[in-house]
Amino acid sequence: MFPAAPPLDTARLLLVPLTMVDADEMAVVLGNPRMHEFTGGRPLPADELRERYVRLAVGRSADGTERWCNWIVRSRPGGEAVGCIQATIPAQGGSGHLAWEIGVPWQGRGFASEAAAEVSGWLLAAGVTSFTAHIHPDHAASSRVAARLGLAPTSEVIDGEVVWRRLVSAVG
Repeated sequence: MFPAAPPLDTARLLLVPLTMVDADEMAVVLGNPRMHEFTGGRPLPADELRERYVRLAVGRSADGTERWCNWIVRSRPGGEAVGCIQATIPAQGGSGHLAWEIGVPWQGRGFASEAAAEVSGWLLAAGVTSFTAHIHPDHAASSRVAARLGLAPTSEVIDGEVVWRRLVSAVG
């Protein structure tokens, strides 16, 4: 079974496994409607986000086929929440799917790249063999994050988003 998400840290960030307690703070971080410009949907109020976090904090899909690793991205010093990052991995390992969100006031500081690099390093150490990310074709900032991780766009499109892929064996 793939391991649970551990706390991770970088020079500027703490990545703390998500819990339902984070919902109030994250409702503010993710509450700007601009956060949904490329992904659709709407900002969730704290009570709906709390319900979602309760499901995510279990760490796996209901059928047990996927492992969910979710972190709140917190800045140093002080531990202020600035976003979140998630990895979805088949329960037996293999390939991983990454997604990241950094709140509007903290965008443009490299936090998404720094957090995603830390998570991808942990995934590699845990035996992940490839990564994907689904990115809206007009979302230049997320495309830059994916490129920094060594992902490249493919011709595959899912729900209007381009699938970016990195085969670990091809780069390492």
